[in-house]
Amino acid sequence: MKILILGAAGFIGNNLAMNLSLDPNNELILVDNYFRGKEDKNFLDTANKENCRFINCDLTNPLSFNELHEDYDQIYFLASVVGVGFTNDFPKRVIELNTKIILNTLEWLNNIKSKPKILFTSTSECYASSIESMHGPIPTPENIPLSVRDISEPRFSYAITKMLGEAGIIHYCNELGFDYSIIRYHNVYGPRMGFSHVIPQVIERFLKNENPFRVYGYNQTRSFNYISDAIQGTLLAMNKESNKKIFHIGSLEEISIQELVEFIGTLLEFNGDYEKSAAPSGSVNRRCPDIALAKKELGYRPLITWRDGVKSTVEWYVNYFNANKYDSIKYS
Repeated sequence: MKILILGAAGFIGNNLAMNLSLDPNNELILVDNYFRGKEDKNFLDTANKENCRFINCDLTNPLSFNELHEDYDQIYFLASVVGVGFTNDFPKRVIELNTKIILNTLEWLNNIKSKPKILFTSTSECYASSIESMHGPIPTPENIPLSVRDISEPRFSYAITKMLGEAGIIHYCNELGFDYSIIRYHNVYGPRMGFSHVIPQVIERFLKNENPFRVYGYNQTRSFNYISDAIQGTLLAMNKESNKKIFHIGSLEEISIQELVEFIGTLLEFNGDYEKSAAPSGSVNRRCPDIALAKKELGYRPLITWRDGVKSTVEWYVNYFNANKYDSIKYS
């Protein structure tokens, strides 16, 4: 199996590459340009395996696609700029880079002769406003209308590009005769996930002895999806032939941010006070995916409870921060 992973050095791409590289019959071509952060040793160890080849490639430049071959069995399209902090600070850059990556990749598909299966990774952010503005159901199914509440809100710059990606994959692949799947991730987390996400940020703040500890968006809820479960769903969606559907990949364990923070505090033996604080701008009140379609058609079953996943994540970050004196290396 000849497999191309676009965005292979990111958190999910890295774990996907490690999983696929375990099969010696797979030939992996791993593409990334380290736009954000340093080179992760775990990824480099994977990229240096005999059945893997790494290409440092800037997908915002259409000429970079000349470095790629045209004969693949599967293409995982994960490449994008992500991160709440980055989208809030640089929304123009997010729209510019992600749009270029999407359009360049689609045009490249338009010109290759082989017909690999395409998997595009999207996000629950695409329907972030539909639950409140349109009273969408929770758990939320795949057919919910996609919307953003305020087009001027910087955080939604990422969601807008993922909507473009979903539409682009559907219409290009249908016209060009490619099989495809689209998956929407829901709060994927785990060791080595980076530092611009809620769980590692909370851990770092506890280790820096914040007291009282502010709980932003304390009454909001999320359903966290451990990385190994997210990879399970990704592989199942790719290997399901001829579905041409969108699948929600996540967990049905909906918990409040207050519950999450206090659980992490217990693990870290925090004895101080908690202070309820307002949620960040653009943050939705509830999020929990309906995964019935993924269960029925893919056989997807999340295996890691949120408490077990958070515990292993906390252990990794505590070890990391202690070893690095709290210097956050910003992996993408």
